[in-house]
Amino acid sequence: MRHGYLIDMDGVLYCGERAVPGAPAFIRELRTLRLPFCVLTNNSQRTRRDVAARLGRLGIEIDEEHVFTCAMATARFLARQKPGGTAFVIGEGGLLTALHQNGYTIVDRDPDYVVVGEGRTFNMELIEAAVRMIMRGAKLIATNLDPNCPTAHGIRPGCGAITAMLEAASGVRAFSVGKPSPIMMRAARKELGLRTEETAVIGDTMETDILGGVQLGYHTILVLSGSTRQHHLARYAYAPDRVAESVADLAAALERHPTLPLWKPSNNSRTTPHTSRTACGDSSGKSGRLKQRAANRSA
Repeated sequence: MRHGYLIDMDGVLYCGERAVPGAPAFIRELRTLRLPFCVLTNNSQRTRRDVAARLGRLGIEIDEEHVFTCAMATARFLARQKPGGTAFVIGEGGLLTALHQNGYTIVDRDPDYVVVGEGRTFNMELIEAAVRMIMRGAKLIATNLDPNCPTAHGIRPGCGAITAMLEAASGVRAFSVGKPSPIMMRAARKELGLRTEETAVIGDTMETDILGGVQLGYHTILVLSGSTRQHHLARYAYAPDRVAESVADLAAALERHPTLPLWKPSNNSRTTPHTSRTACGDSSGKSGRLKQRAANRSA
């Protein structure tokens, strides 16, 4: 059976500045077996080449064609909505590059869209200018709604935090393209040339990776190396097809049954999860920002 994988990065392949044990072997196995896959990220700062280089430094060897970012999804979406349009951008190189590659012009007045991504260089002058543009009719687009981002030194404000300021000041609700939006998840599947039933999502968060996969009818595999623990699963009305300690378990499963999809029962030997801290340690960063986002959106 033809099949492939959409793989989250943070908490699945790496944590901070180190690879999750088994991640390099898992990617090697996928490449050896020539199974279609791409790695997904809600971080719009880096280009796909930058992402591939970063993973390479961690010993995870991929080509840039294996990378799919929320910046790419956003730029492609806008190019379909308004070909050759203009954008005022609060963001960095990955987002700017994706927009240029999809025929968009970056402007500082009267844009079709105000597009918000991650960044460390924004200031109140940019925020004020963006609010004025939105009030004059520019549409507000967010590459994702994550309120904060984990870094080696702790969390920092994310795209969702910047977007929230613009929403509060303008009274306009942003349209988000990143995970778990079906726009990004569907575009990534099409990038691999797969059908819905041939696609599986591998992630560590129920609120983004697994939710996005379930909503689109993809198979889903949750790994416990990131922000989710086994006892968290009882909170959700939906469940993944498989739960694994980490991608090391998935690499071992591929070695045992190279042609069998990882979500299939004979490849689905669930391990008894440990109750200590997982590879990414405490979940207050990634999981915490998702809980905060859910609380803000339901308020």
